[in-house]
Amino acid sequence: MTRCFLNSMSMISALGADTSDVKNRLLSGLPKLAFSQKYHSAGNALPIALVQEALAPIPLDDQKWHSRNNQLAWTAAQSILPDIQALISTFGKERIGIVIGTSTSGISDNEHDMHINAQSGALPDSYHYGKQEMGAPASFLGAALGVCGPVFGVSTACSSGAKALASARRLIRSGVCDAVIAGGVDTLCKLTVQGFSSLEAISEEQCNPFSVNRKGINIGEAAALFIISKDKSDIELVGVGESSDAHHISAPDPSGQGAIRCMTAALKDANITPDKIHYLNLHGTATQLNDQMEAKAVAEVFGNNTPCSSTKPFTGHTLGAAGALEAAICWLALKEGFIPKHLWDGCHDDSLPSIGLSEGEQNCTLQYALSNSFAFGGNNISLILRKV
Repeated sequence: MTRCFLNSMSMISALGADTSDVKNRLLSGLPKLAFSQKYHSAGNALPIALVQEALAPIPLDDQKWHSRNNQLAWTAAQSILPDIQALISTFGKERIGIVIGTSTSGISDNEHDMHINAQSGALPDSYHYGKQEMGAPASFLGAALGVCGPVFGVSTACSSGAKALASARRLIRSGVCDAVIAGGVDTLCKLTVQGFSSLEAISEEQCNPFSVNRKGINIGEAAALFIISKDKSDIELVGVGESSDAHHISAPDPSGQGAIRCMTAALKDANITPDKIHYLNLHGTATQLNDQMEAKAVAEVFGNNTPCSSTKPFTGHTLGAAGALEAAICWLALKEGFIPKHLWDGCHDDSLPSIGLSEGEQNCTLQYALSNSFAFGGNNISLILRKV
């Protein structure tokens, strides 16, 4: 079977884009959440994980590409542009694909234009429906980079970014592409924040995964991109496990069977046993039902000795970008030899099985890391990365 490597990585989130700073914050327990009322209409200011860096301008004139979401994707692409240009020189633009996961696309920009329409009766010239199409980030990157291979989006809610990496591996293994630019991007919008608020899933405090005091999620925004190819490099994508338990439109299967299936499938795909996993990045949303389900599933597959953490108190839940962002954190952890701190109040929920929540560790030897992403509708995926 063709081996696939994660040759290059770029990420930007509330933690910033500098990987050294990201690492230090993940180890020291220093998140960068902001409190804002910008994305909801009532109640107190909410903690949100906002990208505060200046974003790169869109390099194309067509108005349909001009969204904050595409700006965030383009900003993430800047640090790996030389590697992308080298790919084009090596393989040709027809042999390179792009797969991007998203769940909001450019909805925030169109929210603004719709508000103007409601007040004035006319849409501004900046409005274009195509901004909010789920394939827009992939199509934009294809146009901006001049890539002519398969270009498509994945929108499976909170598993989208991880699903994009799995799709990229299939494109390479099938011989359709020699390399794929894959990842996820999502930006903050009122639809998301107010939608989760209506589900009573938003916390007015920093999220507190697996604590007895957990009160829900913080919403965030991020972009994470990888170059995936057959060319050998330090980090390999060795395991993919997917499942769809279809238990409920928004609530996970409380038995954890869907999560168990995708974790065990990923282990089987990687041809390793659970004890080989040195770090597990939990989906860890800090909602009552997700944490309950995931703790049960992780305890069954791994017991309580595998170091694990949720990084969402640092990044917020970045929805369609989350799977790619957390794979990027695993990529960085493997490269740099550290385990991110599980940031919480330390108050264990006695109704949850015990799992190996980490206090953070640096200068350690890691070979395998697993990342979980669980989405609405029971759309689940686990990725296993290996340091070569």
